[in-house]
Amino acid sequence: MLYDLFIGPFAEFEFMRRALVGILALAVSGAPIGVFLMLRRMSLTGDAMAHAILPGAAIGYLVAGLSLPAMTLGGLVAGFAVALAAGAVARLTVMKEDASLAAFYLISLALGVTIVSLRGSAIDLFHVLFGNVLALDDEVLLLLASVASVTLLTLAAMYRPLVLECVDPGFLRSVSRSGGFVHLGFLGLVVLNLVAGFHALGTLLAVGLMMLPAAAARFWTADITRLLLLASGLGMVAGYAGLVLSYAGGSSLPAGPAIILCAGCLYLGSLLFGSQGGLARQLLRRPHLQR
Repeated sequence: MLYDLFIGPFAEFEFMRRALVGILALAVSGAPIGVFLMLRRMSLTGDAMAHAILPGAAIGYLVAGLSLPAMTLGGLVAGFAVALAAGAVARLTVMKEDASLAAFYLISLALGVTIVSLRGSAIDLFHVLFGNVLALDDEVLLLLASVASVTLLTLAAMYRPLVLECVDPGFLRSVSRSGGFVHLGFLGLVVLNLVAGFHALGTLLAVGLMMLPAAAARFWTADITRLLLLASGLGMVAGYAGLVLSYAGGSSLPAGPAIILCAGCLYLGSLLFGSQGGLARQLLRRPHLQR
């Protein structure tokens, strides 16, 4: 019984094994990005950037159909264009970067949906917005593995200045001029991982596997290294649990939303029982040195 539920689907069906490999790759690369977004107070930036890639991916779809290179290139171009445009607006006008990102996010979402609707059907729009993690082919798996490798190598190369920028950006500016380069490089990794996640989870859910494990991990540790490892681990657990849950639920429970729901359950459990500021720990804490 337990074998049939937890191991059997992956042993019997190739599409389940492919989905698991893809989700594990996304968790390994996306969750650490989510940790740094959270530490830099840019959590909502990830959500905005996820929608910013939609027009580019939609144009790629309009030109070449469900073509991996076309949609990937379009998503990358659109993501970087929105990031640079939002930064330029913040620097040249009185508007803050978060407000300009919100404006571009709304425009991008509406534009992307409109472009897909011009040519495709409701099924195509559903695929673009929510992805299809159970239909990953060799090309997509290679893309996910490549993005994970590039992300981990890049994070390792700029780990120290990235951590310094999170905890004390003023000190980093005083000892090095690498702050701007690190910021742009990090935004590039955000866009890269969102484009990769788009092919598996769609634009609306790609950021979920990036932010929810990171937020859940924060309730268990404050050490950045442990935070990165724990976030990746929780992302893997959510991916595996979501695939199992979707398989058990049949066609009535899509795999992508099931994965994000499992990540949400991990977050809620951590919120309640986490050792670092969890609600239960705070409620049960007794007054200290009280007469």
